[in-house]
Amino acid sequence: MTGNTRIPKAELTGVYGAMVKRMSRKMLGEVAEPVEVAWHNRKVLNFSFTVGRKAQKWDRCDENLKSFAHMAVAGLVGCSFCLDFGYFQARNDGLDLTKAREVPRWRESDVFTSLEREVLGYAEAMTRTPPTVTDEMSARLLEQLGAPALVELTAYIALANFMTRTNTAFGIESQGFSTACGLEPLAVPSTT
Repeated sequence: MTGNTRIPKAELTGVYGAMVKRMSRKMLGEVAEPVEVAWHNRKVLNFSFTVGRKAQKWDRCDENLKSFAHMAVAGLVGCSFCLDFGYFQARNDGLDLTKAREVPRWRESDVFTSLEREVLGYAEAMTRTPPTVTDEMSARLLEQLGAPALVELTAYIALANFMTRTNTAFGIESQGFSTACGLEPLAVPSTT
């Protein structure tokens, strides 16, 4: 945990700032650093809020799969904030915490189904530069999920890349949300 961002955090001011602080503290216990940094440009912040709210309404793909995919993106990009927040959010959404905890070491863990492994691999393939998604990978997921869910999953992974890469560029690191609510630490991949 740091608190030293590459762009200084802004003071949330005015009526809107007070409302954002109140909502953040109610949901998280404190204001998330990405909000404090993005406060410098409210149009960007509002865009992020709007996209996030709209994406929360998507319902064609299983929430666990989307959560695991987002955390896989965060792990590959190196966004400790997104990993921590994703784990915390999985708890709040009633998702599978045993699996969410294991996402950082999904290749080594035995808790994931074959479909979940396909999704985690797909998320990483989309995140690599250049992307390494293959026709075979897409075909397997299309067969198992169907077109509407695969479209949603793909868009969700793209949004995860937007969020993780933004936070990483800003120098935002974990704020310890999962620790504060008593969750076990995230698994760490072995070095072997």
